[in-house]
Amino acid sequence: MKKLLIIHPALAPYMVDQFNALSRLYHLEVVFLFKNLWYDKFDQSKLLPLLKFKTSFLLRGPESKERVFRFNMLRTIRQIKPDIIIGYEYSYTTQYLLLLKSLGILHQEIGSIVDDNIEICHHVQSKIRYIARQLAVKRLDYLIVLSKDVSEFYQQRFGFNENQIVVSPILQDPNRLRSNKIELEKLASEYAQQHTLYGKKVLLYVGRFAHVKALPRFIHTVSELLHKQKDVVLVLVGDGDEKLQIRKMITELHLEDKIILPGRFEGDELYAWYLCASGLVLPSTYEPFGAVVNEAMIFGAKVLCSKYAGSTVLVGSDTGLTFDPLNEKDTLGKLELFLEDMEILTDVSLERRPSLMLSHEHNFRNEWNKIYKV
Repeated sequence: MKKLLIIHPALAPYMVDQFNALSRLYHLEVVFLFKNLWYDKFDQSKLLPLLKFKTSFLLRGPESKERVFRFNMLRTIRQIKPDIIIGYEYSYTTQYLLLLKSLGILHQEIGSIVDDNIEICHHVQSKIRYIARQLAVKRLDYLIVLSKDVSEFYQQRFGFNENQIVVSPILQDPNRLRSNKIELEKLASEYAQQHTLYGKKVLLYVGRFAHVKALPRFIHTVSELLHKQKDVVLVLVGDGDEKLQIRKMITELHLEDKIILPGRFEGDELYAWYLCASGLVLPSTYEPFGAVVNEAMIFGAKVLCSKYAGSTVLVGSDTGLTFDPLNEKDTLGKLELFLEDMEILTDVSLERRPSLMLSHEHNFRNEWNKIYKV
């Protein structure tokens, strides 16, 4: 096996299974640059024990939100002696790795995990990122992207060949997420009783209450429809900067009996909410992927997914609908269709909610084997 080093910002729940799957293909080591994600805090004491490979941290160096440079990176690389090094995005880390290689200090192949969806590829969100992409992209040996259309973009725009691009969407293991049946059903039953969800169509949102998630816009757009649909409730699971604004909107629009804010959850306490859901909505106006779409489908919930989310690649005619959250008419029209297809919550049995996700193990192995040169 070749030795693969991934230098990554921090561990999130949706990366656990992908990293573990990689450890079965490579001698994998992951170096994290933060103890936690700057924009969302997860319980690392529960996540780190799930990993089946060696991890370490580089925490010394200047940082500002996601922009970071860590001291001793070169020394760490020399200690690990990897065959391949994977950075992330067009970050300072990736630029530094490419600089070291151009100076002849590093000789390994260099790749980067780029989370952009096709919308972001065409409309880069800042001039700095555009310049960073131009500086880095043609010097990379490999790109790891989330979808086939992004792979085609880089092939056409920057001259990559197909074998230089690994298409690896952020997917989780359905068996792991669904494994704790008794606890999941117990929690889901408690949620349903506490919030009077039985007999209702439960439209679930999971995520941060942040500007890019566009929750206030969505609530304002669908408020009249929620009033008309007597058996529909919207459950917003999460927390964030816009929580007070959302609470104020709920009061002003008289939606107290239509919108529920139960708080933020992780692990089984979160997954149990999917058992309560008749469907999931993701109304983001900016969303590189959106791991909640995968999670909802693992628990048998169909998805109404923003067209600006990378996870639209998972949504087909039998798993949900896509919509434009910036278009009020499209939002209302698609939501009405989605609600018609949603079932009323009658029980929270895991057996009655089979996963909607197909196995991606074969594709995963084939894609990552592109960088495994004998």
